[in-house]
Amino acid sequence: MREYLKQEGLHPDDTSAIPHLFRCPISLDVFTDPVTLCTGQTYDRPSIERWLQLGNLTCPVTMQRLHDPSIVPNHTLRHLIQHWDSLGRRPVVIGGGDPDLLFPLVAVKHALESCGAAAAERLLAVQKVRALIPDKSPTASPACSHLNGMGFLPALLEVAFSEAERRKFSHGLVDEALSCAVKLLDAAAVAGAVERESAYRSLGVLRQDSKVASFHRLFEEGGPAVEASLCCLIEAICSSPETQEISTLLLTKKATFSREMVGLLYRRERDEIVEAGLRAVRALCSVEPNREPMVRAGLVDGLVDHVRDGSSHGLLAMAALEKTLGVEKAREGILENPNGVGSLVRMVFRVSDLEGSERAVSCLIRLCEWSERAREAAVGAGVLTQLLLLLQSHCSGRTKAGARALLKVLRRSSSSKEGR
Repeated sequence: MREYLKQEGLHPDDTSAIPHLFRCPISLDVFTDPVTLCTGQTYDRPSIERWLQLGNLTCPVTMQRLHDPSIVPNHTLRHLIQHWDSLGRRPVVIGGGDPDLLFPLVAVKHALESCGAAAAERLLAVQKVRALIPDKSPTASPACSHLNGMGFLPALLEVAFSEAERRKFSHGLVDEALSCAVKLLDAAAVAGAVERESAYRSLGVLRQDSKVASFHRLFEEGGPAVEASLCCLIEAICSSPETQEISTLLLTKKATFSREMVGLLYRRERDEIVEAGLRAVRALCSVEPNREPMVRAGLVDGLVDHVRDGSSHGLLAMAALEKTLGVEKAREGILENPNGVGSLVRMVFRVSDLEGSERAVSCLIRLCEWSERAREAAVGAGVLTQLLLLLQSHCSGRTKAGARALLKVLRRSSSSKEGR
């Protein structure tokens, strides 16, 4: 038994963790009477019997058609669980023993997917899903893996975006559904390749015009929590090569959407919205076709404001700014902004933020290689002193290499002036 626990990645004396194979895929609770289907998948007897009684003829996890509906007791697994329990471990009941949370997940998923279900019924189903997802570190939760394996992510996205098609939609339902979907996406992002790819495929629903329209409506009419969740979806969409083109659809299908995204950067009264917005615009600008429309929408000035203020969001703002500098209008925007070059120069040497130094140097290299006016502005703002301080600091070798490269660019400019 101790060897089995080690194979599961658990310490033999750990009384808090439940081995993955000891949980029923339907209820997520420890097996009480494990039985196996012809597909080789094991379930708790009460859960799978209820599934079959509903008239289902497929395996809940694999969705293979059951050529033989008989169930066979899994004595080996039952013996392992009994031995595990005898070592002083107690099966943990999801929901802390609350009887209202002891429910078959298949029925919950059915309620989510039912077109005829009322908003209140679907909200109750979403809340039951939410109860399974830990508030802290959902990425390490076996429950999230089970929920993703059973296809809850696409079901939750469908609930949110189909609800938005109603003339008067339920804000509470949309808020809860999107919040759960984001947590499942976060868990999938650090999971195995199969779970991760399956989760990102779920985002493909946004290729549909109706779902893009729903996304835009929710962004416009939803509250701060919905806005933050949609920003997280944008980050996920942009992070996968298979879904990046969806981010471009979001910008092209609504001419004002890029300006709405930029508007988040000015919501200073809601710090969490500013951060979510910065992360989303950084992600959008990582996709080349999105850079120009975002720059045209006034993104550069919004980013420079955060760099200038030296706020906690300055590093995020510079990361986004760095991605836009391939667009000439973005470079022009920094030069035209009275705080543009000066803000970057001030970030070159900050003892508390050497990562910010590296990004500031990278941005200035791009600008100074492109424009003599930028070189003059940087020198006038004191970049030479900042670079010398940076070179004397304990920054990384890569940052020092960047500082030397910027000095060479400035030196070439000075030499060319002397030669004229």
